[in-house]
Amino acid sequence: MRIAVIGLGKLGAPLAAVLASRGNEVVGIDLNSGFVDAINQGRAPVVEPGLQECIDLAGGRLRGSSDFAAAIPGTDISFVIVPTPSVDGVFTNRYVIDAVRRIGAALRGTDRYHVVNITSTVMPGSTGGEIRAALEEASGRVVGQTVGLTYNPEFIALGSVVRDLLHPDMLLIGESDVRAGDVLEASYRATLPVMPPVRRMGWVNAELAKISVNTFVTTKISYANMLAEICEHLPGADVDVVTAAIGADSRIGGKYLRGALGYGGPCFPRDNVAFAQLARRVGAVADIAEATDAINRRQVDRIVSLVERLGGVNCAVAVLGLAYKPQTPVVEESQGVMIARRLAQAGHAVVVADPLALDGAGAVLGDSVLAAATAEAAISMAEIVVVTTPAAEFAALSPGAFTADGRRRIVVDCWRILPASIGEVADIVHVGRGPAEGAGR
Repeated sequence: MRIAVIGLGKLGAPLAAVLASRGNEVVGIDLNSGFVDAINQGRAPVVEPGLQECIDLAGGRLRGSSDFAAAIPGTDISFVIVPTPSVDGVFTNRYVIDAVRRIGAALRGTDRYHVVNITSTVMPGSTGGEIRAALEEASGRVVGQTVGLTYNPEFIALGSVVRDLLHPDMLLIGESDVRAGDVLEASYRATLPVMPPVRRMGWVNAELAKISVNTFVTTKISYANMLAEICEHLPGADVDVVTAAIGADSRIGGKYLRGALGYGGPCFPRDNVAFAQLARRVGAVADIAEATDAINRRQVDRIVSLVERLGGVNCAVAVLGLAYKPQTPVVEESQGVMIARRLAQAGHAVVVADPLALDGAGAVLGDSVLAAATAEAAISMAEIVVVTTPAAEFAALSPGAFTADGRRRIVVDCWRILPASIGEVADIVHVGRGPAEGAGR
């Protein structure tokens, strides 16, 4: 199939590469000439595991362009995957509308049937409202007749985008009409190794389903963190034991049920807030979404308070983990960054380390913290070490990393990933575990 992907950023570049690596002819369109040049030179424009391998597999089937008028008319379907920034808690469609208008203008005067597929997350009512209006006005066509319009958000996470694109749990399709939905579904049938369940529906139901999924996932995360906090006050309690038990119930499931730190990144925090805002706008109540957000916001305070209780005033703290999750340089809404910033503001000497995210975190934290090239270097400068992401690099640390200067350090292991042997040379505090039974408080 001949496909256009509009947007070659953190999600669009992997989408274009995956589609091309599976045999489709793909043109990636972006107004950022650096992204376009990278694609045309066979280089990954963003950091993402597996992306370069997909670009290599795609070979001549993947090219980049900034020219909508030249690129769009020869394609069957365009995937619009551009940012939808949050303003006052709701997503704005200005980049989507701009892309749709450019696509529409490129289609005007041609008679080739084309499906415009909105992959960016939008507020319910957007696709059938201003997006449809923009497409019809720019193209001179009627949606559902000579042009199709679908809403098909991906359920993917940075650090595993390629894997998630190739192995989705389901396909969610909001369609203007059956023909448009058929074209979109056919593009996936030609691409995916194994076809997952497909859920086809109208636009507004698909839009609501997308943010509902993310809101439900964040609810599970906050619920696990609530359990972790309770366990810390119960002698002998262990959140991992509790969540493993309740996650074995098929009505609940174990995914995302891990008490540790709050959720972050570009999607979960804003989707939860948008869900609550949507409820207010339509005159409904979303207490669970609001409680989930409140619990999440409390996690930074919880860890900062723990560090200060353990280390006292003006202690030296190493924060290991600045990306919002492993295997990505993205620091948006990162718990590690927020913890480091709060500790520095409180007067502690803070040194930070991360395998991928030092540059991004540096732009946020400035000179309020010291950046170390390695986890070992950061640990050597600290009295207390806080592990804020479950990165493989941190899980592989040896006891020797904690014995600099012969000092016995305190380690707050938020994800409980460090080898037990480190407990022989450092005092490990596991978030989510209560004191030993019989121990005093």
